[in-house]
Amino acid sequence: MATTLVIDPVTRIEGHGKVVIELDDDRNVIDAKLHVVEFRGYERFIRGHPYWEAPVLMQRICGICFVSHHLGGAKALDDMIGVGPASGTCLTPTAVKMRRLGHYAQMLQSHVTAYFYLVVPEMLFGIDAAPEQRNFIGLIEANPGLVKRVVRLRKWGQEIIEAVFGKRMHGLCSVPGGVNKCLTAADVDRFLRGEHGLPSIDEVIDDAQLGLQMFYDFHEEHRDEVDGFATVSALNMCLVDDDGNVDYYDGRLRVVDEQKKLVREFDYRDYLDHFSEGVEKWTYMKFPFLTDLGRDAGSVRVGPLARLNVTRTLSTPIAAEALEKFHAYTGGRANNMTLHTNWARTIEIIHAAEVVRGLLSDPDLQKDDLVVSPGADAWTGEGVGVVEAPRGTLLHHYRADREGNVTFANLIVATTQNNQVLNRTVRSVAEDYLGGRAQITEGMMNAIEVGIRAYDPCLSCATHALGQMPLTVTVVDAHGRVLDERVR
Repeated sequence: MATTLVIDPVTRIEGHGKVVIELDDDRNVIDAKLHVVEFRGYERFIRGHPYWEAPVLMQRICGICFVSHHLGGAKALDDMIGVGPASGTCLTPTAVKMRRLGHYAQMLQSHVTAYFYLVVPEMLFGIDAAPEQRNFIGLIEANPGLVKRVVRLRKWGQEIIEAVFGKRMHGLCSVPGGVNKCLTAADVDRFLRGEHGLPSIDEVIDDAQLGLQMFYDFHEEHRDEVDGFATVSALNMCLVDDDGNVDYYDGRLRVVDEQKKLVREFDYRDYLDHFSEGVEKWTYMKFPFLTDLGRDAGSVRVGPLARLNVTRTLSTPIAAEALEKFHAYTGGRANNMTLHTNWARTIEIIHAAEVVRGLLSDPDLQKDDLVVSPGADAWTGEGVGVVEAPRGTLLHHYRADREGNVTFANLIVATTQNNQVLNRTVRSVAEDYLGGRAQITEGMMNAIEVGIRAYDPCLSCATHALGQMPLTVTVVDAHGRVLDERVR
């Protein structure tokens, strides 16, 4: 008899989603889909608000990658008022470096959270371990020394976020054309020397390498299991600089194929000329794709794995050495192994820590030349901003009227870009772990979640208000009887 399996909710991710797997009479997988079942309307909420409120309001989409939303929105506003390379009026060095400092601090603390809090418990205890053990509490009980170092590393990143934005969550630093503060000498000393309960920068760099060594050790013992878990194909996309290396704050969008051959490179302001978005009735999350290649062939992967597939090197020594080993493992081809996303994430933790060390030593951070004003005639009324969020490429696009009120907003977030490859991963894991099995265990079902968690998806960020998406409103009485139902 045909069977439908449901994982609801998917755990240890940001947001609400479920997986539905359909099996035929022989227990073979017919289909498997990730359903995003929450609805978010921020692109509508912002309409009518003054344009300068966008980076403040839109960052409240998420409590994890809010810095990326704040900066993506800020860059869109810079574009709107005529600040940027295209106009010839650029941000001051202090403004750019303050934004980058907060951005890389978030990259570090977000990746540390995703890797150690959500992924490592399965590495340590196994996919089949009891749910009450394979979590961060179980990790604390098993290795308290490791957890102490992880917590202080994450705290260090959060403290820098607070120093830059004024709060650890949903603070404010960026304004149109710059930033509203610089860093104090006392803050620099505190982060470099490790004052007031914080680790020193040398301790931070040591702690940042913990995850990479853990991955090496786990991979050495479970190589076939890791390498063979959901190898799925996709194009890879990220921001790059003029040398073709990843730039987490600015640059052009580059897309490469599985041979690392260039498929596309373009100014992100022209994204509408390159991307379309598919819509399905069973999910609130869209499916972006390169229009001329079609939805299947033109879907892209973004995030840590994609970035390391695209970039030739990294700008810091320890991370660059680790990247060489990463590239060598696949002989120069793009890496399509889903669990190697965790390998890439650990390299980015190191890179973020090293970049922050360099920025903290830069005297520009303590200067007071914070904002540029291009003049009223530079106003365009439209702006696009893109950054590489921890989870991947994030795009904000706004339009405003003559009074400066927002009339249009569109966001394409990393998890949305990954939607197609996420569903391919769910299907691949379902076929490998569930297909043809007479008995389905909890551990087998958890393997589906392991595949999803590798992407560290943020479903709260990923759902749109644009387009005609399914919406069902049901009214029931106290006895559970359906009184009325409306479907859009």
